[in-house]
Amino acid sequence: MNVHEAIKKRWAVRNYRPNPVPEESLNKILEAARLAPSAHNKQGWKFIVVKDSSKRKKLSKASGQDFLAKAPIIIAGVALDPDYIMDSEVPAYAVNLGIAMEHIALSAVEEGLGTCWIGSFSQKEAKEVLKIPEKYKIVALMPIGFPADKSTPKFRKDLKKIACYENFIE
Repeated sequence: MNVHEAIKKRWAVRNYRPNPVPEESLNKILEAARLAPSAHNKQGWKFIVVKDSSKRKKLSKASGQDFLAKAPIIIAGVALDPDYIMDSEVPAYAVNLGIAMEHIALSAVEEGLGTCWIGSFSQKEAKEVLKIPEKYKIVALMPIGFPADKSTPKFRKDLKKIACYENFIE
């Protein structure tokens, strides 16, 4: 599978089969995250792999997303440098972890697995579950597993509505 195929096949999976994720697949997915680029190559991140069902249930509660507990794995993307702001006045951690988590999502597709980006959750509750010190920030939770359902077509805006050349056009 090439990257364009993975992009087209990726979808937000919210229903998972109970089958465990093979360790070889998990290692490939984590390796993809490790290879992601970051501002100034700081690699200011940690990826917490959560397999424990009790912790997955607590993270599900912290996010208000019941399906999260049913995925065999949740990966938490944690920023170790949440105060680092790039010259563009954009927080580097959000960009860096966004790229790395998308590497995880696309690598998972190649392994026949599904994911769903979870960005809405209680930071405080999730940090308590994962014993993350206050100074760090969880950027996303990503459940990973074999999809229980078939994908549905994704609506995406026409390219002409989202791309402009040389200058911004409303």
